Amino acid sequence: MVLPDTVFEHGPDPENPGWRHWNLKDQSLFNGAVMGKLITRVDEDGRSRLRMFPERRHENLQGIIHGAVSLSLIDISLFTTMHTIGTGNAGPSVTLELSTQFVGGGDPKRPLDAVCEIVRETGSLVFVRGSVVQEEDVICAFSGIVKKMRTRPLPQ
Repeated sequence: MVLPDTVFEHGPDPENPGWRHWNLKDQSLFNGAVMGKLITRVDEDGRSRLRMFPERRHENLQGIIHGAVSLSLIDISLFTTMHTIGTGNAGPSVTLELSTQFVGGGDPKRPLDAVCEIVRETGSLVFVRGSVVQEEDVICAFSGIVKKMRTRPLPQ
């Protein structure tokens, strides 16, 4: 099931040539309410990249990007990766596993990118690995598994 244009915006981002939106139209849901604007692209090396633009609300008491924000970006990036370099089917599906290693602090003044590759995709699972970076600075390394869900007919 591909997400319909009535609920999801994934067209070109005119402010960032070569990038596409990755936003729900209902900004009161998690992605918009917590993460803000998200954009995605496929890099020349074939990896999927999801970018967010940190704001003050994304900082912790130390003035760096809160770990929960990085984890949220990672989780969302699993689905952008499925959509952009996988089968194209990012929904309906759920995260089964997410393993993350924090290796640095995120600077709230610079965009935060999750850069991902698909290790393997089967009929029902997608294995993804990647890193969260700010230019050359690595913030996190991660791997995740997503389960593709079958659509079930609604009860009559």
